[in-house]
Amino acid sequence: MAASVTARSESKSARVRARLNHPIIDSDGHTFELMPVMLDYLKAVGGDRVVHGWKTAFHGTFQDPRWKSFTMEERRERRAMRPTWRGLPARNTVDLATAVMPKLLYERLGEMGLDYSVVYPTLAFLAIEVADEEVRRAACRAINDMRADMFRDYSDRLTTAATIPMHTPQEAIAELEHCVKDLGLKSAMVASYVRRPIAAVEKRFNGVSAWAYWMDTFGLDSEYDYDPFWAKCLELGISPTFHSVGYGWGTRQSITNYVHNHLGNFAASAEAVCRSLLLGGVPKRFPKLTFAFLEGGIPWARTLFCDLISHWHKRNREGIENYNPALVDKSRFLELAGRYGDRFIAGRSDRVLGSLMESMEIGEDRELNDEWAPSGIRSPEDIRDIFVNQFYFGCEGDDPLNAMAFRPHGTPMNVRLNALYGSDIGHWDVPDMSEVAEEAYELVEDGLITAEELREFVFVNAVKFWTSTNPKFFEGTAVESDVNKLVANGWK
Repeated sequence: MAASVTARSESKSARVRARLNHPIIDSDGHTFELMPVMLDYLKAVGGDRVVHGWKTAFHGTFQDPRWKSFTMEERRERRAMRPTWRGLPARNTVDLATAVMPKLLYERLGEMGLDYSVVYPTLAFLAIEVADEEVRRAACRAINDMRADMFRDYSDRLTTAATIPMHTPQEAIAELEHCVKDLGLKSAMVASYVRRPIAAVEKRFNGVSAWAYWMDTFGLDSEYDYDPFWAKCLELGISPTFHSVGYGWGTRQSITNYVHNHLGNFAASAEAVCRSLLLGGVPKRFPKLTFAFLEGGIPWARTLFCDLISHWHKRNREGIENYNPALVDKSRFLELAGRYGDRFIAGRSDRVLGSLMESMEIGEDRELNDEWAPSGIRSPEDIRDIFVNQFYFGCEGDDPLNAMAFRPHGTPMNVRLNALYGSDIGHWDVPDMSEVAEEAYELVEDGLITAEELREFVFVNAVKFWTSTNPKFFEGTAVESDVNKLVANGWK
């Protein structure tokens, strides 16, 4: 191979890696697809009509290409959210080229201090959102075909994640089978949600579903039964990873400020699908399947875990009976109202009590009173086991709150969480690619985590996750020997 375009031996990340006795496995790198190349593949998949459909698919969405041409008045009138801008490296031209050229990324991994990287697409964030089925499926197919071709020669150190649309289980299964069986891909970026029309609103106001919709997150209350897709993941040795944007959700709709829209967006989309899968019973029905929720960090996961335990104790099948309106001693309440209600209740105690009883019964449906039934969860330990054994949480290396994965700090049952290292190279979050391993190591230097915890973060957890459904995931890669030793030594 020709000499590197950079002096990798001089990078701090390379020196950090040289001090470690274990690999650094990046479970969430990125490259950016060149649109002219992608359109070539898209045309091959669907023809000119689909290419045209792709170019107009994002009008009125979170990435509307017309935003720049709108006046400020038009942006306010349309509530045209400010799209991603200046999202790629610019000051370092080599980094920009690395973000779009897998061959250069491969050459520079040593400079970055990385031994192996699972590389995610960027246009996929858009493709999985396209409402038009033909355009969406063609776009995902084109991205997958293109990236399989571009990364094939670098498989000992790089693997690209498949793009899996989730509008229906059949659509998801078809693309997953193509990616694994035809293209040989072994990781998958699965959409975290699908925006679906609210039927009653759509019937009354045809076409309004672009603004009035609900979020299907494939677990609880889903439009479809996605169990065939989860079963297919197990069959094909794929651990699904969820990596969708949360732009445009709720308050993330600024027409002027991208930072406002970006803050917390990955955590929001990850939390939504994680909560839905758990309460919908997917992990319990598929106990051998592992799931990763990428780029959202650890805090949301620890908060969700603690909140689930709290809700279990107070609103499980037995606990919910503490709030049964039938238990109210009406005579005692009326007596207390007469003594302490003052003029606010005097003369209308019966009506006040009736109002209270009515408010307590608004959502009453005895067939649905056990809200934990769909989850299959029967104890707090069930929740713990899912979080410890099946859930992994993607974290960028420079986030000091990664330490929360290893520090329970009063979390019920002293649960540690599975932090999964992701470099996020290729996006604006990483202004200098040569510093990614160094930034992760700074957590050790700053006393936030130990060297052993760093090893878990950047190596052990990645091996556990990627081999959980595919023991041969690292076969033939540059880290195969280290992975085999880890497994042989009982993960120590």
